[in-house]
Amino acid sequence: MKSHGKKYNEAASIVDKNNLYSKEDAIKLVKETSNTKFDSTVEVAIKTNLDTRKAEQQLRGALVLPHGTGKSSKVLVIAKGDLAKAATEAGADYVGDADMIDKIEKENWFDFDVIVATPDMMPILAKLGKVLGPRGLMPNPKTGTVTMNVKQAIDDIKKGRVRSVSLRLKKG
Repeated sequence: MKSHGKKYNEAASIVDKNNLYSKEDAIKLVKETSNTKFDSTVEVAIKTNLDTRKAEQQLRGALVLPHGTGKSSKVLVIAKGDLAKAATEAGADYVGDADMIDKIEKENWFDFDVIVATPDMMPILAKLGKVLGPRGLMPNPKTGTVTMNVKQAIDDIKKGRVRSVSLRLKKG
């Protein structure tokens, strides 16, 4: 028979395995039963009833977390004219158009975490698809990184928007 330590047994005595907790109660319970001296993480499993073999039932997107992720992202905006000025005012770390694309291509420069681009710049940026795509940096309208509203996109990213990178689903 497997034996556990006294801290585990103490935490396990608080949890009722037959009770279905609300999300607020579950978070409170996680905080009460934590015995680590560092900020630990919590994994959440959500049953979606999706059939991932069907293209129309894929789960992708982005969401803004209410209190952020604790990390600040460096944002590169590929835009021209007034949208470039708006991006600078919104707090983008790097702003440019073809010059930034050339810098990425020639100097292998990747000192950013997210690229936001306007739709008119996407044909020029498409030539870097083989370099940016595998790194997860290629802008995509579904995740909100190809947009005419660059100010809103930058604000969301700085606040802590996360995007689904991969989805692991289990049968059952």
